[in-house]
This record gives sequence, structure tokens and C-alpha cells, in this order.
Amino acid sequence: MTFAWQVGSGPRWHGGDAVDGPMDDRDADGYADLRTYASIGDGRTVGLVARDGRIDWLPLPAVDSPPVFAAILDEQSGGVVSLAPVEESTVRRRYLDGGNVLETTFTTASGVVTVTDSLNTGQAGRLPWSELARRIDGIEGHVRMRGEIAPGTLLGDASPWASETVHGTVLRVDGLTLAPRTLHDSGVDVEPRRIVAWYDTSPGSRHLLGLVATNDEPLPLPDPEAMDAGIDRTIEAWRRWSQSCAYDGPWEAEVARSALVLKQLIHGPTGGIAAAATTSLPESRTEPKGWDYRYSWVRDTAYSLSVLLQLGVTEEVHAAMTWMLRLVRAEDDATAVLHRLDGGDPGDDVEEHDVPGWRGAQPVVTGNRAADQLQLGVYGDMFSIVQMYVDGGNVLDAPTGRLMTEIADLAADRWRSRDAGMWELTEQRHYTTSKLGCWQALQHAAHLADVGQIPGDADRWRFEADAIRAWVDEHCWSDELGAYTWYAGADRLDASILLHAISGFDRGDRMRSTLDALERELGHGPHLMRFSGAADEEESFVACSFWMVAARALCGQVDQARERMDELVASVPNDVGLMAEMVDPTTGAFVGNLPQALSHLALVNAAVTIHSVEQGEG
Repeated sequence: MTFAWQVGSGPRWHGGDAVDGPMDDRDADGYADLRTYASIGDGRTVGLVARDGRIDWLPLPAVDSPPVFAAILDEQSGGVVSLAPVEESTVRRRYLDGGNVLETTFTTASGVVTVTDSLNTGQAGRLPWSELARRIDGIEGHVRMRGEIAPGTLLGDASPWASETVHGTVLRVDGLTLAPRTLHDSGVDVEPRRIVAWYDTSPGSRHLLGLVATNDEPLPLPDPEAMDAGIDRTIEAWRRWSQSCAYDGPWEAEVARSALVLKQLIHGPTGGIAAAATTSLPESRTEPKGWDYRYSWVRDTAYSLSVLLQLGVTEEVHAAMTWMLRLVRAEDDATAVLHRLDGGDPGDDVEEHDVPGWRGAQPVVTGNRAADQLQLGVYGDMFSIVQMYVDGGNVLDAPTGRLMTEIADLAADRWRSRDAGMWELTEQRHYTTSKLGCWQALQHAAHLADVGQIPGDADRWRFEADAIRAWVDEHCWSDELGAYTWYAGADRLDASILLHAISGFDRGDRMRSTLDALERELGHGPHLMRFSGAADEEESFVACSFWMVAARALCGQVDQARERMDELVASVPNDVGLMAEMVDPTTGAFVGNLPQALSHLALVNAAVTIHSVEQGEG
């Protein structure tokens, strides 16, 4: 099976606004290029807004809820919230005031209008209900606008229905209750499964299409004027958060946008960080590969918190780290690689849904089979964030100290085991970077013991770390390839070795030779595939490309790192700075789930690393 993900005429990233362009980003079946989406969020869920004003993805109330608006996976029945001029238009868009509120400007033959999209927050943080507000401002001339709220089938599991109440129309889908809210509309049509609202704009006019929602609880009906005011409150809240991030190095705009995307993916009620906002956007041209990424991976959480700490973000880091450690403490052997965002057991059941999928890509799934995999690298991931937290001037509590001692002892005992590796493959092997994850954990454990933060035998941990280094040097280095190999005895390469230039395992001649080998075998311009053979079925992995930037800088090749970084930031993010999991290095088409935390945090880390090296701190 092959899928059509060639890029349309959508704009490229220019460090801010998109260039004007016609809205012809959808194929004949109505599916938009993934590159054309912007994201909005409220600390619980994330919506994807296409350039043509359609919200094709919005799970409610949380990002991992069954998606009530999922036209990105099912154009006919998935559900959509649309708002756009009825006549043809060109579009320009941007985020307002360095935040996550999106402004789209439509220009038609008859006039100009802006739509401001916000998932509103409250006076003191998250609202206890979900609130989508779409403000319409007339700028020039007169523009006829059409808005539609059409809930979907929850991936084929429910039937939406419009009901009349004493306070107006509500839409019900399973346990969800949704109410449209309009301001200064020109008429509203109520149909059995949707509502359609009409607006006529003029210079200076103000209108609103809003939606409030709750799940298995009563539904408040805020005044539309209050919802409109909530947009301004939300803009200000995002502006304040952005100002709390401290970075004044190169690629400042791209770093700021990536930090804001990471903030969208933080599940406010618990602090868990979603790996991505979507499920089942395809990873492969030739194979049925679609995964649900709306879970919190220990690996991604550790990388994200490392980046946020470097940006001076403290509240979210503390919340996410303590949440992660609390969950790990409750496990029998501290080996779970992912968790539900609410902290519940993710299980290992994967449900396939009988819906078309984006441009026919199958399968469409909820659930993730990686929940019960053994991934030894998770030990290093946990220790990296704990050490950075401590070295940043913080103190561990006694139970956490005992937990980290137990994890260090597990790493010392288990590093010889086969596992599924970072890429969560079905065949267990002696993956090089899994061994190095244990090495990293033991190095950090010894340091934390030295500074009195955890109990335990630091000499034993250093001894085992040295044993891992010797084992990797003997079994995972190829003189023929001039590179560290993917797994012991292999003649294949794996780009995740780049993480251990970053970790400090090797920044010398062997690592520099490995970087060159990766470029030869896995490279495509500034882009990089995940491992040998990946190009047969998938595209370049965005995080790997940025990891190469950081690795080059740390291995004394900062000029090469800068050149690659410039190429990547000019070609990978879309017009509003969003990135998916993968990108076609030839066309620029997005591939896989989005927005992808790993891609954005890798960009930030690359920029911060270059800046640190140039400042003499790397």
C-alpha cells in the first residue's frame, strides 16, 4: 500500500508569516497536506488548524480522548470545525505575541477578514471545561463567512446528534456535550448532526464562532462576549509564559516556537508530556505503520525536561519530573517506557478502527504496543533529567533517592540483556545505544552519590560503567565501517548513537568517524534516516537530523554544525514553525504524527548546544 503525501502549494518557513498563497492544499478526497497545519492548545488538548480554516483534529476534553473532531483521519465522518470565506481567498497566518493563539488573514475579491483561533484558558489557569473561540474581525470590504461545527463518530464508535434545549442547541456524542456559541451571526442552521453559522463582515466588525464542551458532566454556557474576551486573556497568558523562557542565542525565533509547542504537549493536570498530539498519521510509504503517540514516554519526557531546564522553565519541569518519578516508584522494576497522560496503566492493547485514515493510510489505531517492551535506555533517560535537576540547584527527597539507587542497581545488573532498543523494534538485540543508556545511568548515579543526593555504592556503578565501555568498544565498533554499529556484531548503522556524543560517551576520533559514516549511509542533504535500511520504507527522522547538529558541535566541528542547522531551520518547520516526526527530504512533505515533541526538543537542543560551545561552555 502506498500513500499520497506529496506537498501541495503550501508556504515554506520564513521565520514568521507565511507568504500569501491560494488554499489548494487538499487532495481530491478532501485531506489536507500535513504541512499545512498549525496547532493550538489549552494545557489539556491540542487542535490542528489547516490553512483553509478547518480544524480537522481536536480530541475533547483531553488530547488522548477519543477524537470528536478527526477529519484528518476520516474526511467524511470524522468531524470538523470549519470557518472560512465562502468565496475563494488567499491566506496569511501567524501566532500572536509570541504565543499559541493563531491569527489567519483571508483576502478575497470582496474584502479582508482575520480569524483568531484560541483554546481559551481561565483567569487562574485551565478552564474546568473546554472552550474553543474563533474570533472574526472585518478588516476591509465585505466578506461572507461560513462556520460549521460537525462532531464526528469517535473513529466509528458513536453517532452525534443535535438536541434542542431551553437554552438552545447542543450536540451530543457518547458522553460529550457540546454547545455552539455565536456572536453577531447572520443566521444559524441546525441540522441533525451539525450546526452551520453565517457571518457578514464589514470594516471594524467583530463576530465569534465558539464551542464549549464537557464530558460526563453538566455544561456551562458562557456568554459569547466573555468567550471573545477570553481570547485576549489567553494571548496575554501565553505572552507571560514566553517571557519566562530565557534564551538569547542563535535561532531565537525557532527555539521560542519549539518551546511553545512543547508547552502545548504538556498535560496540565498531571505534568505528563505527550510524544505527539495525534494518532495514526502514517510513517511509511510502503508499510502499514501508524502509531498512537498520545502517551508520555520516559525518554521524551527526559529530553523535553532537559531542554526546558536549559530555557529556565522551572514549574513545568518540577511537575513533570515528580509525576514521572511517582509513576516509576509505583512499578515493580522501573522499566515502563511510557504512561498514560493521566498516570493510568497504558496496557498493551491496540484497537484498530474501521475508518479510512489520512489519505487512505492504514491502520488507524488507539493504544500502543510498546507499553510492555524492555528498553534499557530508559535508565539513562531518567538519570539524565534527575542529574540536571540536582545540578541546577535542587534537592532530591529521600524516597526519590532510594528509587534512583534501585534504578542504578538495575542498570548495573541488566545491561548485558537484549532489549527492543530505542526504536521499539520487535526483534530484541544487543543494541549499542541501549548499553550506552545503562552507561549513562551509572555515570550519573555515581555523580549523584558523590554529591550526597542518593545512597548506594558509587564504586560498583563506576566499575560497571567501565565494563560497558569496554564491551561496546569490543563488540560494537567496526573498523571496516569506521563507526559504532547499530548492535553488537552488525554491519549496519543507527543514528541514535548521536545521543551519546551528546551524553559525553565519546566526542573523539571514533565518534567523528561515526558521524561521517552516518552521513554517507543515512544522509540526504542535511537530513538523516534513523537506521540502515529505513530509507526503503520511510523518510528522514527530524530529530536525528538535529541530533547530528549537536553532535558535530560537541565533537569540535561547530562550523559544520552551524551550516547544517541553517539548512534545517530553513526547510523543515512549516510556515508557523510546526514540525512532524519525519519529513521527505526531497519534497518537504510532513510524515508521521504532529506536532512531534522529539523533533522540537531536538531543534532546541541543537541551538542551545551550538550557543554553549561557542560561549566556551560545551
